[in-house]
Amino acid sequence: MIFLRVRVVGVLRRCCCCSPQASALVKLRNPSLPTSTYPSAVTTSRALSTSWTLRKDAPQPQDVDARHELDLDVWKSVMRSQALQEEKRKDGEDREEESTTEVEGELSPLESSRRLVETWRLAGKLVPENITDEQLETLAELTTKSSKKKFLKYLAIKEGHKKANKEKKERKRAERMAETKEDPELAEGEREEMDGEEEGEPKLKNTYLMQFWSRSMDKLLGWRVAQAMQFGQPLVYDMSYDQHMSRQEMENTVSQLLETEGWNRRAVDPFHLHFCNLQPNGAYHRELLKRYSQETWERLLITATSQRHIDIFPRESLVYLTADSPNVLRTFDYSKVYIVGALVDRSIQTGVSLANAKRLKLATARLPLDEYLHWDSGAKNLTLDQMIRILMTAKETGSWEKALEFVPKRKHTGFHQQRKKDNCLLWW
Repeated sequence: MIFLRVRVVGVLRRCCCCSPQASALVKLRNPSLPTSTYPSAVTTSRALSTSWTLRKDAPQPQDVDARHELDLDVWKSVMRSQALQEEKRKDGEDREEESTTEVEGELSPLESSRRLVETWRLAGKLVPENITDEQLETLAELTTKSSKKKFLKYLAIKEGHKKANKEKKERKRAERMAETKEDPELAEGEREEMDGEEEGEPKLKNTYLMQFWSRSMDKLLGWRVAQAMQFGQPLVYDMSYDQHMSRQEMENTVSQLLETEGWNRRAVDPFHLHFCNLQPNGAYHRELLKRYSQETWERLLITATSQRHIDIFPRESLVYLTADSPNVLRTFDYSKVYIVGALVDRSIQTGVSLANAKRLKLATARLPLDEYLHWDSGAKNLTLDQMIRILMTAKETGSWEKALEFVPKRKHTGFHQQRKKDNCLLWW
């Protein structure tokens, strides 16, 4: 019955729309629709697209012009509010861009970066109070606005930590001064100690033992490293990964290289360190000069070169140490030259160093971590300072159990033998 009723309604609509009165009614209610007094296929199809006949029960305005005026007013108000919001947003962006372009106008990159920092400080953004020329040069090298904001925010937070530590030291100093005022006997000794701390000199103590000065220790360690440069086993750090690291990762890499050089200098039998693929004025070189200073870098007892390791050593003696290698380093070979990639990858870029070694057709190996340790979770990537401590211990003792003690405890649950002993004790 419902289907028949719908068909009857359709027939009535076609019949009504074919008449001149129906066409006039359609023209009145929908002025945009072309109508004709003559029956045609176009007129019939236009009438079928209207749904006015099926919606007579809904309340409709009596006056057609009033309905059109009401819709137009609503449309105008909506569009006007949207236009105002869009205008405000564009004005804010234009002002910020104008201030940036004005700052970066016909000025040097250093001066434009300095003025940009001052402008953002006046705008209430998080920027450091004091900024060095080197930091301004780093800021000028950044291309996007978001990267500049992140860098300035990082500097501001770092500056805040330094201020907090300084205030903490001053507060402790004030507390100690207050305690010495209460105890007159300790006042003189405490005052001398504080004066020595301010001048950077150690406090003098009465002792029957001869003082072993730090410069004497530096001479001894320097002599060992000088001997290693002539007779020691080479250890290569590949510095061809600057394009794979961000600025923060590069800073972390150089920090680990500094610790690596320090551990090697203090070793009983140090390696002869080679920094290969170190390009002059490159990212590695600039950061190393920043940390060491030019004078210290020139006196450093290492070999830094822009040449590749395959151009310095025989290819058959090179072994690239990478965590992605399928080969396990069972024993430490004193006749080999081991290569470590100077790379810090927080995003865990797997296969980068392995691909580099395969491209150069070099032998690869990985540390026997799974063979000796119950690995808990995480990637098997170690820091550069951990790697050299493991290699130095393996070189001196020949024991992987002692060498792998420098692997962080958070990454594993113990050695295999120790785990078995613990299980036996728990069972008994």
